[in-house]
Amino acid sequence: MLTTAIRTILFLGLVAAGVWGLVHLLEDGGGITIQFGGKEYFYKPAIFAGILIAAFIAVWLALKVFGFFLAILRFVDGDETAISRFFNRSRERRGLEAMARSMTALAAGDAKVARAKAQKAELLLQRPELTRLINAQAAELAGDDLRAETYYRALAEDPSTSFIGVRGLLNRALEKKDDERALKLAESAANLHPKDEGVLDTLYTLQSRKFDWAGARKTLDAQRRAALLPKPEADRRDAMLALAQAEDAEEVDQGEHARKLALEAVKLDPANAEAAATAARHLAAAGSKRAAAKMLINGWRRSPSATLAGAYAAIEPEESPDERRKRFGKLLKANPAHPESKLLSAELALVTEDWRAARTAIADLKEDEPTARSCVVMAAIARGEGAPEAEVRGWLARAVDAPRGDALDSDLSHAAMLPLLIGGDDETEDAETADEASDSPDGGGSVETEEAKASGAPSAPEPDEQPRSNAA
Repeated sequence: MLTTAIRTILFLGLVAAGVWGLVHLLEDGGGITIQFGGKEYFYKPAIFAGILIAAFIAVWLALKVFGFFLAILRFVDGDETAISRFFNRSRERRGLEAMARSMTALAAGDAKVARAKAQKAELLLQRPELTRLINAQAAELAGDDLRAETYYRALAEDPSTSFIGVRGLLNRALEKKDDERALKLAESAANLHPKDEGVLDTLYTLQSRKFDWAGARKTLDAQRRAALLPKPEADRRDAMLALAQAEDAEEVDQGEHARKLALEAVKLDPANAEAAATAARHLAAAGSKRAAAKMLINGWRRSPSATLAGAYAAIEPEESPDERRKRFGKLLKANPAHPESKLLSAELALVTEDWRAARTAIADLKEDEPTARSCVVMAAIARGEGAPEAEVRGWLARAVDAPRGDALDSDLSHAAMLPLLIGGDDETEDAETADEASDSPDGGGSVETEEAKASGAPSAPEPDEQPRSNAA
């Protein structure tokens, strides 16, 4: 840039000096005398200027003739392209200038200029590997989809530019929301450039949308090997994909394969409660109840959740409330200080009508930041202890506006707290409670429904009815 500016300044300076000298000679009325070989030659200023211009043109022509002569010598010496290069040099310079202007117009968003200059560059340069991409982008900017596709196909067919062409076609397919074609193009682009981050991300997303869990895991492995994802994130995603594969295998009665995939998901991401619950269910079904319980206890130690509690309950679905409460002691000891452990302990105490133990378990939760679930539990305790109806309804009213909490749905088949909340068989009282729920600020459903969900009543889904994992 600086060199060009200096050259421009020098050129303008020389032109200005020449014009000034010519004007000075014309005003002086004299001329120019040249002595050469004992003779004097007198020229008027205008004539002398013409001679100088002719001399410059002669020198330029002489240089061109000399260059052509050298090109002939190289051609005779065996360089078959020497003469063509001599004539093409000027055309290439103009072609490169047109290409540069087309790129500038593309950056500025000027579709008309970009397209015109791109076509000119293509005509002058005769170098499609240089001009096809610019022509494709110019056509896209101008809204000419057919022309853009034509250029991208040409790029894709050329081995030296195949990746650029396939990626361009992929972007076009994504814009048109043609996922089938986009998936095939993404696979081709990944084969051509296995470490391209954008292509691998696109392929992973498209495979997940199509529920191609095996393909998505293969792509994820490529991302991991290319160091495009941190290992914890890659393992987390891989666990979700393995879990989705396990669910698909279970649907087609491949129980053993589903069990192996679920165990693999737990190994990849031990904190994934859904994977631990699924693996435990398969282990229990295979007769390994102790291994299933151990897996769930380890998961509870890391991060307690209602999903784990539901799976732990499902290991012994026919046990009595007292037996369940006793068995759950091992689970609760794994992480006793966690709020989920305290809520679960309170719910188990409610089932056995141990109101004091339930109140003790939840004592520090109801005071700090009560959640909807803890408020419902307190309402059940108040009902069980025979507290005034106003106190019970007060807790239920607080549950409406309280935060939902991290784990609202508890899946304990014997935690039948609903009768405790709605109060026996009094249909009139039940109707009044439902009417009050319909007038609640959230405007939805009955109090009984919300309470059942919050407390883990039988209306919650059974452990073998978990929703389909969304690994995408």
